[in-house]
Amino acid sequence: MLRADDLVYEHPPAPGQDAPGGVRGVSLEIARGGILGILGPNGSGKTTLLRLLARLIEPASGRVVLDGRPLASLSRREVARAIAVVPQETRLAFDFTVLEVVLMGRFPHLGAFQLEGDEDARLAREALDDTGTAHLAARMFPTLSGGEKQRVIIAAALAQSAAVMLLDEPTASLDPGYQVEIAGLLRRLNARRGVTLAIATHDLNFAASLCTTIVMLRQGRVAACGPPADVLTREHIRDVYAVDADVRFNERAGHLTVVPLARVAPR
Repeated sequence: MLRADDLVYEHPPAPGQDAPGGVRGVSLEIARGGILGILGPNGSGKTTLLRLLARLIEPASGRVVLDGRPLASLSRREVARAIAVVPQETRLAFDFTVLEVVLMGRFPHLGAFQLEGDEDARLAREALDDTGTAHLAARMFPTLSGGEKQRVIIAAALAQSAAVMLLDEPTASLDPGYQVEIAGLLRRLNARRGVTLAIATHDLNFAASLCTTIVMLRQGRVAACGPPADVLTREHIRDVYAVDADVRFNERAGHLTVVPLARVAPR
């Protein structure tokens, strides 16, 4: 459904780094209804890759293809109707209610100077119901907790009616309770609505519990790609993160679990 072919994008080195950041020759494919996890240490290109997949930035070379059509051939509005983005952090210039924030997801479907109608309101409230945030509709967005804000932004992405949702660190800075809640929410949205998901995350256990496919990046290149059992190995984690880890299947959790043990010399 969504494919990246040999993407290249570079930006200047971050402070304290010698090499430029970005991605270098990344290719991957997300099947319709799949859940892709994008893993890698800081500076490995996770957020850059998400931005390329959403056409928020243009690659220096390579292309992104959606349902057989190059993303570059689509208008920004067409891309927004097909791909929703959930950023790591959302800051609004003005105070809005939760319902108003979710209604913003309908923007790609409105014409110039067109206001939201009854159908837009219905879809927004449906998205609130699906994310368990309907009771927050009248609350002001800045007054919400971190976990509540994340669910509301996911609701806005749902209201966008896009077939693909790209999420950047959806559980960052959330306590374990909210992390479990967000994982359950994304699993339900994928199963019930058929939303295709691509998730950039630092949390290897979160990815193991949720994703059908994982791509692991190292210095902007694909270090490993495949099912969680093939990617989340002690060897790959050592090569990519310079960490020795205990990796085993947890029968009670129903997925692999990763426990970092010690830093090791990078290879």
